[in-house]
Amino acid sequence: MKLRVCALDDIAEEAALGVELDVEGEDEPTPVCVVRSGGRVFAIRDECSHQDVRLSDGDVEDGRIECWLHGSQFDLESGKPTCLPATDPVPTYPVTIESGDVYVDVAAAELK
Repeated sequence: MKLRVCALDDIAEEAALGVELDVEGEDEPTPVCVVRSGGRVFAIRDECSHQDVRLSDGDVEDGRIECWLHGSQFDLESGKPTCLPATDPVPTYPVTIESGDVYVDVAAAELK
């Protein structure tokens, strides 16, 4: 189920936006980090797998996002960590752009 997250123009290039999406059947909202990098838009769980902190508060560069707390970096396409201390991937979500709006399908989470 695709949920509208924001307008595409709300996300600057090489920047992240953290949102919480209410998913039908879930008790808690799902934290999602929507990122614009290299002309593409990605969605990744907004929670570092090493420590419970928001990835959307970190820096974005070259298709990666860096956790601000300990410096773990995650590939935006796969969710895999690219440097320590994180060793576990974070889920990624399919993104579609329709009429200038960003939609994320949280129910179709992928863990690679």
